[in-house]
Amino acid sequence: MYKDENERSFYPDRNSDDVWSKPVRAGKRTYFFDVKTTKGNNDYYLTITESKRRQEADGSFSFDKHKIFLYKEDFDKFREGLEEVIAYMKENLLKDIPERENDGWRSPEAPKTDVDFDEL
Repeated sequence: MYKDENERSFYPDRNSDDVWSKPVRAGKRTYFFDVKTTKGNNDYYLTITESKRRQEADGSFSFDKHKIFLYKEDFDKFREGLEEVIAYMKENLLKDIPERENDGWRSPEAPKTDVDFDEL
């Protein structure tokens, strides 16, 4: 199991100063997108953490966490790879899964309409 204290010992040159954070809850998992500063505050990097709550045998809860460190020189390649994989999966493997819109979910085959409810 991941613990912040342990990670710092493996990466002594990193400072844990959070600049900005965005949690994304997705079912049983929460993803954290954290912008952090390097030691000396002279640069920034992104950490992406997956956190999943699990119940121990004694009834207590703990969290499994997995973390990725993403540096600015890798942003474009990471984004391109992620977009390509998601597009492939949507086109070839997940045709029946609805797409997310800003205001909710819609089926991929459902046409968009420009209905003005004030006219009705």
